[in-house]
Amino acid sequence: MAWLHITAPPNWRATPTATSKCACGWDRIAVGRRRVLALTADHEAHKNACPLRTPQEGRTAA
Repeated sequence: MAWLHITAPPNWRATPTATSKCACGWDRIAVGRRRVLALTADHEAHKNACPLRTPQEGRTAA
């Protein structure tokens, strides 16, 4: 349901990028080391809060 794709070139001076997507519509892009690290944390937090993975209130468990 959620995908995180990170591109980190082998050259240390090259700029890494990341894309975080989810079937619920979550779609984020980050460029640069600090932003890629922040997006990685946001991606993990989203996986715990995603409406497609979190049971909705009032729904009966199968």
